[in-house]
Amino acid sequence: MKPFLFLGVLFLAACGGSSDKKTTEQADSAKAPELVLRWESDSSLKVPESVLFDKAAQVLYVSNIDGTNPWEADGKGSVGKVGLDGKVIAAEWVSGLHAPKGMGMFNGKLYVADLTNIAVIDIASGKIEKTIPLEGAVGLNDISIDSKGVIYVTDSKAKKLYRMENEKAELLAENLTAPNGVLFHQDVLYLLDGTGMFKVNADNSLTLIADGMEGGIDGIENIQGNDFIISCWAGALWHVNTDGTKHLLMDTREEKRSTADIGFDPETKTVYVPTFFRNTVVAYELKL
Repeated sequence: MKPFLFLGVLFLAACGGSSDKKTTEQADSAKAPELVLRWESDSSLKVPESVLFDKAAQVLYVSNIDGTNPWEADGKGSVGKVGLDGKVIAAEWVSGLHAPKGMGMFNGKLYVADLTNIAVIDIASGKIEKTIPLEGAVGLNDISIDSKGVIYVTDSKAKKLYRMENEKAELLAENLTAPNGVLFHQDVLYLLDGTGMFKVNADNSLTLIADGMEGGIDGIENIQGNDFIISCWAGALWHVNTDGTKHLLMDTREEKRSTADIGFDPETKTVYVPTFFRNTVVAYELKL
């Protein structure tokens, strides 16, 4: 464990959101969730960008960019496998990718955003089954999959959001600011763009939920009900409610400790945080 990790974290109230949202945060920080450090993996991972919790296998999948340029098609990327105790099972469980980022699961397959393609990995064999090209894609980033197998994927470089069904992509939104995290939860699609969290409406318009989360807004997971946890790449974790209120749970920006695309176990309330250039995954229990 690094000395700057801590068991208690400071909660800071912050103002944000649009004029039709709440402009003041909940003052009573004692009611905010608390993060408690559980473990940190060793540093054998290779620039981990995203973590995905697999409930059935009781394991974590970690996308490894493995390089200083997160958008380079260099063939060095991989997906690692980490145990729920923090032990790295295989730093490069599946190799042969470029710069893999967000991941999603459906029917025994792991779908990985890899620049201009979505790689499909058979989980049982640990082999890349096929790659699905997305025409016009430049820099695919995060993935979320609904109960029917429909894939939602962001293109951070092209500033677009796509919906893919039966390997055919449909453009949902374009001319965005810096789209990254996407989450389909209980029939609602949520998008992280710029410094804000948005709801994607039925007509594909966007409704701002909360704003003011700086530092490269990245991953999003539902905690319970209307509560979400959001990460910012530069080193911040936020608790956000769909009423627009938010709390800063953790800030590691001064230590230059990244918090990239997070994973979450809703049963144990464990947040899994990839640290990017520090090559580790850190687990925190979320105390509600």
